[in-house]
Amino acid sequence: MIEVKALSKSFGKVKAVKEVSFVAPDNQVTALLGANGAGKTTSLRMIYSLITPESGEVMIDGINPQKEPEKARKLLGVLPDSRGLYLRLTARENIQYFGRLHGMSESQINSRIESLVEDLRMQDFIDRKTDGFSQGQRVKVAIARALVHDPQNIILDEPTNGLDVMSTRGVRSFLRKEKARGKCILFSSHVMQEVAAVSDEILIVNDGRVCASGTEKQLMEQTNMNSLEDAFVHIVTNGEGHE
Repeated sequence: MIEVKALSKSFGKVKAVKEVSFVAPDNQVTALLGANGAGKTTSLRMIYSLITPESGEVMIDGINPQKEPEKARKLLGVLPDSRGLYLRLTARENIQYFGRLHGMSESQINSRIESLVEDLRMQDFIDRKTDGFSQGQRVKVAIARALVHDPQNIILDEPTNGLDVMSTRGVRSFLRKEKARGKCILFSSHVMQEVAAVSDEILIVNDGRVCASGTEKQLMEQTNMNSLEDAFVHIVTNGEGHE
């Protein structure tokens, strides 16, 4: 479970995140939905300790990553907005390297890779060098690399950005399987269809704040709109909802 309490962050005179609070429980997919620049990525970066918040607190399964970063990292699997694969390595070697960084044994790594290859359908390219991979192939390797240690909490920043239909469906299917295993999944997106397809709870982020939350149905009912897109536009335009 990921708990976020009043996180704030400024860059110079720009206040990017303004007292964001929410809980992402286990066995659920929680989405941060907002336009580019709304504060989603900055919020996620504070949660996984890439940047330090000015104020507020994050708890990962009861552990504060600012105070106990190593313990928190073991509980997190992160797909950042920058995928950053090692192009001279094969997909398998990229994943193996991160497994070793997590202190896993070779047998544990190999067993986990076989499971991820099956779940993410990477059989055709697992032993190819990643240089020249398609966007979908790169994302799948980056997800596998992030989750090789089988963490309880999964954070994904725009996981299907730029993917084709089949790759997108593959990522969605994988997220559903991880949710069924009881994992806490938190992801950001600006794509309404993506959020509606996989999310249990939607947090609408605008101007650095969580301005509304609920299921797709609840958000539509709150705004008296017939689609998530219309509900989103209504909320961010009129400033409705709650923080």
